Amino acid sequence: MARNLDDVIAALPKARQQRVQARAMELATLKDLRLAAEQTQQQLAATPGVVQDSIAQATPQSRAGLRHLKRPV
Repeated sequence: MARNLDDVIAALPKARQQRVQARAMELATLKDLRLAAEQTQQQLAATPGVVQDSIAQATPQSRAGLRHLKRPV
């Protein structure tokens, strides 16, 4: 019987599950976080100190991620 990723992770020791979760959060892209917050690039850029160009540069097709922002949102 095929197992899905949730089954595999659930079978891991708790400490390993926590490390997997922490790493997954590190790999989340700005686009992933923006979409989860149901924000457009323009809405996010309305945050003081953030410009839309920096958001667009941090969310290319690659997994650039949060490290490209000057100020975390």
